[in-house]
Amino acid sequence: MTATTLTRPAVPRKPSLARGVTHSLTLARRSLIKTLRTPEQLIDVTLQPVIFVVMFVYLLGGAVSGSTSEYLRFLLPAIMVQTVIFATVSTGVNLNTDIKKGVFDRFRSLPIARSAPLLGSVLGDMVRFVVCIAVLLGFGTALGYRIGTDPLSALAACLLVMLFAFSLIWASVLLGVVAREAGAVQGIMFLAMFPLTFGTNMITPTESLPGWLQWWVKANPVTDVMEAARGLLNGGPVAGPVTTTLLWSAGLFAVFFPLAVRAYRRKA
Repeated sequence: MTATTLTRPAVPRKPSLARGVTHSLTLARRSLIKTLRTPEQLIDVTLQPVIFVVMFVYLLGGAVSGSTSEYLRFLLPAIMVQTVIFATVSTGVNLNTDIKKGVFDRFRSLPIARSAPLLGSVLGDMVRFVVCIAVLLGFGTALGYRIGTDPLSALAACLLVMLFAFSLIWASVLLGVVAREAGAVQGIMFLAMFPLTFGTNMITPTESLPGWLQWWVKANPVTDVMEAARGLLNGGPVAGPVTTTLLWSAGLFAVFFPLAVRAYRRKA
């Protein structure tokens, strides 16, 4: 008789941090290719901001600032913040759609980090933010807008807006994972985004608003992002708004990123 030796099946090791980053970048490339194959997905970051700028500048510019050119300087940085924040909604919607179609079931069968599909989707959608900012600055320049600071400050404004959106986008990811329908993700996110973006000094200075609304505008973190963008693009004090924006970004990421990953793992 011969003895049979039983061996324990090898347990797949948890991917290292470097491999997790590689997996996330690979899936980000997938997300980017999917966007390029359906360019109509970019309408909300190309046509929508242009419509907002034209509508607000030429309807309200004379009444608010007395000059459309002056109002354009006041409005354009805020519109940039608003549109990039609105763009985070589609991340949760697309994620929910992929989950329902079974795409993420295939990802779960692969030896990749659990957070890689989520991080890949987010990184892929960050390209949408770049497109939005480039379109707005280009269109604003065509209308006569000029950056009042220097290229480094302007670049810092763009990066700061993208950083805040990157932190906020994880709330959309969390909702995309737990919601039953993509329509629910879109509805709930827009319900939250409207008071966050319009409940600011985007359209008119804070001092012109009623007292109760001024309280909300001053407490709203999106107001600080808009003020930071205005200061970095047009000139003015930026230390306070930039610091507040960085703190809010860190707080949002610290809360929603682990919740989104945990919800995805439970769903797996």
